[in-house]
Amino acid sequence: MILLPVFIQAQQLTLDQSLQIALKNNFDIQLAKNNVEINTIYNDYGIAGGLPQVNATVTDNEQFTNLNQKLSDGTNINRNGALNNNLNSAVAGSILLYNGMRVVTTKKRLETLQSQSELLLNAQIQNTIAQVMTQYFTIIQQQEYLKTIDVSIIASEQQLEIIKNRQSVGLANNADLFQSQIDLNILQQNKQTQLLSINQSKAELLNLLNLKTDSSIIIKDTILVDAHIVLENVLNGLQKNPQMQAADLQVAINRFLEKETHADRLPTVRLNSGINYNRSQSNAGFNLLNQSYGPYIGFGITIPIYNGNILKKQEQVAAIDTRTARLQYEQLSASNNAQAVKTYEAYRNALDQLQTADKNYALSGQLLNLVTLKFQLKAATIVDLKLAQQSFETAGFQKVNQSFIAKSAEIELKRLMNELVF
Repeated sequence: MILLPVFIQAQQLTLDQSLQIALKNNFDIQLAKNNVEINTIYNDYGIAGGLPQVNATVTDNEQFTNLNQKLSDGTNINRNGALNNNLNSAVAGSILLYNGMRVVTTKKRLETLQSQSELLLNAQIQNTIAQVMTQYFTIIQQQEYLKTIDVSIIASEQQLEIIKNRQSVGLANNADLFQSQIDLNILQQNKQTQLLSINQSKAELLNLLNLKTDSSIIIKDTILVDAHIVLENVLNGLQKNPQMQAADLQVAINRFLEKETHADRLPTVRLNSGINYNRSQSNAGFNLLNQSYGPYIGFGITIPIYNGNILKKQEQVAAIDTRTARLQYEQLSASNNAQAVKTYEAYRNALDQLQTADKNYALSGQLLNLVTLKFQLKAATIVDLKLAQQSFETAGFQKVNQSFIAKSAEIELKRLMNELVF
């Protein structure tokens, strides 16, 4: 990808770049991808126990023996340090024929685990996108605050200049001059504080992107809100939420575990086959050479009879785990529904207030210009101008706040519906 070098050179960051970098660099996404890879590897019939097992064994023992034998024909054999060699080798294969459908159940559980890990990866991607978008628009929000402060600073500078001009001709007193200078100083302090907030917000964003902190990055954007989200669609869309789907799959996984535990209480039948080779050679004794080899085939049956009711208790616990998973799913469903309704209410309220805030911002700007003009013409006092400035700042902050609240709610609603695109 060339986004990262371009970003470093240009020092400008867009939302699309932020999302692509986050999807590439974010640690939580990388960990979730690793879980998908692990569960994909585990999703195999061999892991489930359905494939044959073949083993080869070889044992070769050399032994020095002191031998004393008396045979029935009267022969006596005495030998010290006789060399004996025993060689045993075998290739044995075994395949499971029946164990209460445990293999089939385990394979289905492994498939479900793979699907669940993919859903959890999708959920982590959606969460990361939501975090990056929210932090990105936080920077836009802070920068919009700064613009309002800058406009107010310009008005204060004009006010101070007017008072200085009046004072030069004896038409203004020191009290007005001092008050104007104090107001300007306070605004400049507020600007420095706001710049700090912007730099901190940039640091938070770069941390999400797993990039080196750089407060000199440039972000130029506006907050545009999708005003067409409908509550009914949100509630219906909750079924697409990957966390909900993953929780539902957890119920299925626990049911499979119940069946696997139950299968352990049933007989197990295996087909066994292989080839044995045995050779024993001695320098002394009755049997100087004994050698045997050949294939074999047979069945093995294991029937669990009693083990202290361990398997029965494990099955009971597995059933409880399934009920727990179902309760967790229902709890998550109720929580998401409540979160969706609350977020939607905040979303609609912010949109409604945003219309009024836009009007107030426009009117307060006009009011500030009018009062500034009247102040120049001595038709307004310094108090009138200060009140107009405060109204402008409040209206500016309200407008930006409502825009950000609406955008944050929009992001959360789309995250709940699994509709954040990248």
